[in-house]
Amino acid sequence: MPIVTNLTKAKTIAHDMRRAKRAEEFEPHDEVISKQIPGADADAAETARAAIRTKYETVQTDIDAAINEVELINVVENM
Repeated sequence: MPIVTNLTKAKTIAHDMRRAKRAEEFEPHDEVISKQIPGADADAAETARAAIRTKYETVQTDIDAAINEVELINVVENM
């Protein structure tokens, strides 16, 4: 009996992984913005955050569009 992947649950797990990686990338920029660190460029931090948001919006779309586990694995591995 072959193993069958529940694609809906796999996508949920992939989205959780996406959120965790996005939060990890946001962290250094969040500190600059929230702590208003002197000498740190808040505008550059916000620009970096916008780029990260765009990157992970694309990943979110790719996860949702995956039609099988192979496509989903490729998306996750390329995050």
